[in-house]
Amino acid sequence: MSKNRKLLMGTVVEAANKGASGSILQKRNPTIVFVLGGPGSGKGTQCANIVQHYGYTHLSAGDLLRAEIKSGSENGTMIQNMIKEGKIVPSEVTIKLLQRAMEESGKDKFLIDGFPRNEENRAAFEKVTGMEPSFVLFFDCPEEEMERRLLSRNQGREDDNIETIRKRFKVFLESSLPVISYYDAKGKVRKIDAARSVEEVFATVKAIFEPKNEKVLLLYYWLLLRCLTFWY
Repeated sequence: MSKNRKLLMGTVVEAANKGASGSILQKRNPTIVFVLGGPGSGKGTQCANIVQHYGYTHLSAGDLLRAEIKSGSENGTMIQNMIKEGKIVPSEVTIKLLQRAMEESGKDKFLIDGFPRNEENRAAFEKVTGMEPSFVLFFDCPEEEMERRLLSRNQGREDDNIETIRKRFKVFLESSLPVISYYDAKGKVRKIDAARSVEEVFATVKAIFEPKNEKVLLLYYWLLLRCLTFWY
């Protein structure tokens, strides 16, 4: 790595570090949910539903990078220059932006959408923040269905042509599936059949986010049965 490259990365990470502290977040013990799924899997729609019904804060790594660039800050300018030069923005920079957004929100429940994109992202997130996700929502959808959805919604978007769509599928399979496999081995993946209707998918999502209600209901019926057995 060139001296200038090292200097640039160091400066970007240092700038992203401002206002972000892993220890503060760790003390807050936030609920962090990674939301993963291929392009067209419908995860964006379901994230909006989760935010509305369960009070989570939705964070997108891409949105945060774009917002930082748009802000005109020194950090944003450096990120923009890296992208223009075809360089990959270091994971640490993206993670620090996520960390800062979580800290500044004052909230304690977060949906992190489309991140980590690969194993390097995942390892860096755990190293930088000292935290792991509570669980991972994986919206599993056949490529044919995702392709159909993306093409049907195409309204002049350059990234919704068939060639680009299939490249995005390939990147997702090669980069993101290892992350899903890693967390699945730890029992943290909640796999959802995303090929169904929005309403059917959200019914499954609700069952994941409302397990306590289900347990309370089971306990209620168990106690009722015990009472009936006692009296009769």
